[in-house]
Amino acid sequence: MIQRVAVLTGGGDAPGLNAVIRAIVKTAVREYGIEVIGFRDGFKGVMENRVTLLTEAEVSGILPRGGTILGTTNRDNPFHYQVAEGKFEDRSDQCIETIKEYADALIVIGGDGSLSIGYDLAQKGLHVVGCPKTIDNDLAVGQAKTFGFDTAYAFATEALDRLHATAESHHRIIVLEVMGRYAGHIALHAGLAGGADVILLPEIPFTYEKIIAKINERLSQNKRFSLVVVAEGAKPLGGEMVVQKVITQSTDPIRLGGIGEVVARELERRTGIESRVTVLGHLQRGGSPTPYDRILATRYGVAAMDLAARGQFGYVVSLDGEHLKPVPLAEVAKGIRKVDVEGELVKAARKIGICLGD
Repeated sequence: MIQRVAVLTGGGDAPGLNAVIRAIVKTAVREYGIEVIGFRDGFKGVMENRVTLLTEAEVSGILPRGGTILGTTNRDNPFHYQVAEGKFEDRSDQCIETIKEYADALIVIGGDGSLSIGYDLAQKGLHVVGCPKTIDNDLAVGQAKTFGFDTAYAFATEALDRLHATAESHHRIIVLEVMGRYAGHIALHAGLAGGADVILLPEIPFTYEKIIAKINERLSQNKRFSLVVVAEGAKPLGGEMVVQKVITQSTDPIRLGGIGEVVARELERRTGIESRVTVLGHLQRGGSPTPYDRILATRYGVAAMDLAARGQFGYVVSLDGEHLKPVPLAEVAKGIRKVDVEGELVKAARKIGICLGD
């Protein structure tokens, strides 16, 4: 039996993180009599030895709150730790020593970057349990649906509902750029739910000719406006993704963004129709989690604590259909899970007349 477990949140924030922390603490205390400590700001807190005791009182009232009470960062990889400007060292042994000083096991709540670090630490002997998190819904952990995704695409759908009214009023093309990195799950789900006319995904390179053909088809039906949803990782056929900047010390150094402006500008040039772009950005990460995400996050937190208490280390909790099951942390290293271009959702989009740019 372990006596104390540590928890940290790493990578980008997502609605539902606090629900996971709450569930871990309540399960640990009530079910197993185990203490929980939290490292602040992800692995940065481990490297800087910043901890806090998480009691039931500390997690009271945080279920509906967005963000994470522990703070987070997508930098400070202990295997590639910045010790000076442009200088990096492997400080993983120091990381493991600090964690073992405070706890018998570590629960990592994070996306592919943080969970990959957790896997590497587990390979060096640390007791690690993973809990999948990302609004992008792209983790290659079985068929895991990640908490935060439902909230993110629900917000993007609401944005489309609002943009529909102004696009129709002004007879404009409005482009909505959403997050998702190299996977188009948010764009596809929001586009379907929000009645988009065009959805551009990283998985399907697009041509402007196909998009314009769809716009002209609508014009022939006296529909004088169009809504285009574009994932930040989308790219034209034979072209490249739009990179905003590169952060070398990050676990995910490439920062995408700007494709919405490129698409809007090009469509206006080619069609003569006034075009506007809206970039949702971090609005998709914030706010209170949906009821679905609160429940899923709670289930993940309980399941992660159960694994730790039973000594089942080296696993990440995963949603398989309606049931949770442990999946080896090694699954995270297999890459991301992209949209299935032959899947039901893509086929449904095509059948109802949505243009995917190809």
